[in-house]
Amino acid sequence: MTTESGHAVPINGIELYYKVRGEGEPLVLLHGFTGSGADWDLLIDDWTKGYRLIIPDLRGHGRSTNPSNQFTHRQSALDILALLDHLKIEKFRAIGLSGGGNTLLHMATQQPSRIESMVIVSATSHIPDQARAVMNQFKAKNLTEAEWMVMRQRHKHGDDQIRALYKIGNGFKDSYDDLNFSAADLAKITADTLIVYGDRDVLYPASIALEMYAAIPHSYLWVIPNAGHVPVFLEMKDPFTRTASAFLRGDWKGTRA
Repeated sequence: MTTESGHAVPINGIELYYKVRGEGEPLVLLHGFTGSGADWDLLIDDWTKGYRLIIPDLRGHGRSTNPSNQFTHRQSALDILALLDHLKIEKFRAIGLSGGGNTLLHMATQQPSRIESMVIVSATSHIPDQARAVMNQFKAKNLTEAEWMVMRQRHKHGDDQIRALYKIGNGFKDSYDDLNFSAADLAKITADTLIVYGDRDVLYPASIALEMYAAIPHSYLWVIPNAGHVPVFLEMKDPFTRTASAFLRGDWKGTRA
């Protein structure tokens, strides 16, 4: 099934939508929770010249369906790995934003040998109390009309899809097993890993980034001063794309003592 130069394939009980752009080695781009693959349009111009970009909508997001209205990052990881199996991609590089980064953490611990290098932006090993407080207010009824317009542009299955996403996001406040990576879990990751954090993230304090940096063997840490959650757009677009590109090329390999 093909839709607007993209494709939807049946995977794990859903129709998973994805686009492929560019040519070269595979680079998987995973958007954040309530985002969609189209969010990457602001960042990917440079990457299409050297990579075959695999850009999915996670289950229940964008054009992907989710009949169960259930979502865990663990299941999301299984979906993306199944998509890559469908595309006959064994090894790949990846970038994940927030929920996409959480999905990557699961992928990198479920099947470590498949990921050569990855950039995780504002991902987390666990949900701290300050994030649970924010998630408690994460409700569709709190959206402004302008926010509804943005959500409708991203998600193509109607307002019920958006309400379902907000109900799931609100439910994260009560979840303790989906994101619960111990240092031993993270030590299984073999990919070169760049951890990107803002030091003013309202959800996840930079101390979590430090914990992940200490636990993931081949990791590097970039804390962006005076930056919030997912600090890779607007004025940080060019610094992020340059830095991520250099990291994925392997320019930093061997520089961590």
